[in-house]
Amino acid sequence: MMKNQKIVVVGAGIVGASMTYYLSKQNQNVTLLETNSTAACEVTNKSFAWINPSGRVLENFRHLYDASIAEYHELEKEIPDLDIKWDGALTWEVPTDNEESRKQPLKRQQIIELEPNLKEYPEEAYYANEEGALDPILTTKLLVQKAEENGANILFDTKVMQIITVGSKVVGVNTSNGFIESDVIVLATGTAIPELCKPLGFDVPVAPSPSILIRMKSKEKLIHTLVSNSKFEARQLTDDTLLAAEDYIDESDQNGPEAVGKRAFEILQHNLKGGEKLELESIKVGLRPMPEDGYPIVGFHDKIKGLYLTVMHSAVTLAPIFSRLAANEIINNVQMKELESCRLIRFSRERN
Repeated sequence: MMKNQKIVVVGAGIVGASMTYYLSKQNQNVTLLETNSTAACEVTNKSFAWINPSGRVLENFRHLYDASIAEYHELEKEIPDLDIKWDGALTWEVPTDNEESRKQPLKRQQIIELEPNLKEYPEEAYYANEEGALDPILTTKLLVQKAEENGANILFDTKVMQIITVGSKVVGVNTSNGFIESDVIVLATGTAIPELCKPLGFDVPVAPSPSILIRMKSKEKLIHTLVSNSKFEARQLTDDTLLAAEDYIDESDQNGPEAVGKRAFEILQHNLKGGEKLELESIKVGLRPMPEDGYPIVGFHDKIKGLYLTVMHSAVTLAPIFSRLAANEIINNVQMKELESCRLIRFSRERN
């Protein structure tokens, strides 16, 4: 077992916060570095934050998605303040994995009982009662706080400019506040990962995938589950805040984020009883890090000793399960077989 390594985690979104928490739980010498003055400022801040493992997933990644909900329940035992809303997800008229054993078909009357404030109801919908949603900002800040209580060193307003290597081993990072020594560097910077790795001579095939988050003030609780259908995707964040998620189209006047966000707001005003009382609060674009094949890239780099990559779409769903497995790899210098399908090297194999 490896002891007393200096571990630096770069990026305090939900992935970096989770990594820092799981490492700190095992008494590691871990430092979290974040460019902004607080956690969850970038894409996590603009996340719809649906714990949603139920899409179509390739077989060699399925086990990780399947384990994500149980991992959150374990985390809740450790951190009771997490406040995850396990209200389930109700979907219709959207592509669904119908072999999904976790989803039960509901008839119209059952849908009305779950969601009494809709103006129109489908004849049938699917209900995933195990799924949940969380407040991504509060959750990330709570993970950072717990990590700090466990002894982690948290440095905000500290931008990592460069990863420093000697030979083929990392020795630290140059930051806006000087050099910080480290034996292991965990990169959890989302779409900024390729830029940090390029000077080291390799590509990380990750591109920004924009999505739009719309926040509304609501006078009362209008939605009880998480509702996803062909017209809208929405949930209550709190009794007085409603969130909706939309796909990014382009930057034009009619299809730019502002226009898409306003349309989503109007759709909810028209489709919910009490919707006319909703007030539009903000429309934000989040740049989700999307690996080229859509699946997480997690693990030590095969040529640069001590460099550990963690980048994933569905970060809210996957952060805890990946962080626990990754912390084990880093601390015990082992290869977890559960993460075999997630290595960066799969992309160079595909290109050869």
